[in-house]
Amino acid sequence: MLSSRRAIVLSVFLLFCIFYLYPRSPRSPHEPEPTPGHQTSGDKGVGQGSTGRKPSRPHIPKEAKQQQQLSLAEIKNLPLAEQLAYQFPYQVSSKFPAYIWQTWKFTPASPEFEERFRITEASWTEKHPTFVHEVITDLVATHLIEHLYSAVPDVLDAYRALPLPILKADFFRYLILLARGGIYSDIDTLALQPAPDWVSSNFKLNQIGLVIGIEADPDRDDWAQWYSRRIQFCQWTIQSKPGHPVLREIVANITMETLRRKRAGRLQGSPDNVIEWTGPAVWTDTIFEYFNNPKYFDMSSSKGEISWRNFTGMREPKKVGDVVVLPITSFSPGIGHSGAKDDDDPMAFVKHEFEGSWKPESERVVVPADEA
Repeated sequence: MLSSRRAIVLSVFLLFCIFYLYPRSPRSPHEPEPTPGHQTSGDKGVGQGSTGRKPSRPHIPKEAKQQQQLSLAEIKNLPLAEQLAYQFPYQVSSKFPAYIWQTWKFTPASPEFEERFRITEASWTEKHPTFVHEVITDLVATHLIEHLYSAVPDVLDAYRALPLPILKADFFRYLILLARGGIYSDIDTLALQPAPDWVSSNFKLNQIGLVIGIEADPDRDDWAQWYSRRIQFCQWTIQSKPGHPVLREIVANITMETLRRKRAGRLQGSPDNVIEWTGPAVWTDTIFEYFNNPKYFDMSSSKGEISWRNFTGMREPKKVGDVVVLPITSFSPGIGHSGAKDDDDPMAFVKHEFEGSWKPESERVVVPADEA
């Protein structure tokens, strides 16, 4: 068996191969689309929801065309979100990269890798035999982020300053997806169906850049006692293309909040504020901000903002611009509340086993007593 030290060396070598020897857009089972298309009649937008609003497809950011026109000094003087856009341009017409990213204290090659995670970890390789699947340790994650974000020192400063492992684990998933795309999923998640089956054939892949699922939809008056948001999007599984604006904004938001706390000497927060700092609350807020941002959507025909009302009780996927929102059963089957169906439902794609004992209680889905 490999020692822990040899496992780390092997992990670094494999990552070197990924970032220097693999092509930028690895072969993916997803069918390629040649050019960005317009929304078709098969696309299900939030316009079919309660507000009646049908947002337009987001435009391709202009910053992708300006990359060769900016000097290093000019880039550093840009707002953080624009620096990130320059470093990681977004192209909705590209393919979803065939990467699967997971994080844990040890790699599967280590004898210290817990047996309870071997089935869940292996399920991702079994369902995705052509994907590059990496389990990243804390040490390797630090080296990887330092490599990818060397040109954005504020991000590195924020990552290093985060005081809790769960904060860094949350931040890492956004950082790796922004830079490289693919799928991030927690080590205690079980892949039930391969990723190419997650997105309905009614949707064109060259018009989709982000795939997310609902974590909680508590239709009860006291929902705030149990959950952070009325509709909460899960971040234990996310699929994206590199550079997506939602990822750019959440990385910028977390970076600025962390550096603000650092300057104020308030970094040593309690685990209770993880949800708002880096977890599903700020993730959910950032997604809704994107849905209602006139920079990305034509608001001229809007009948009101997109909110939780557009997603509560949904049983089929909805497409909002370049984001596909999956119903709660897709990433949260069998949880026993919010209308989630069982693991064997056709819409069940990923099952979260909730084995992450390193997470604070506030980070886990709580089942109210009268719903258990």
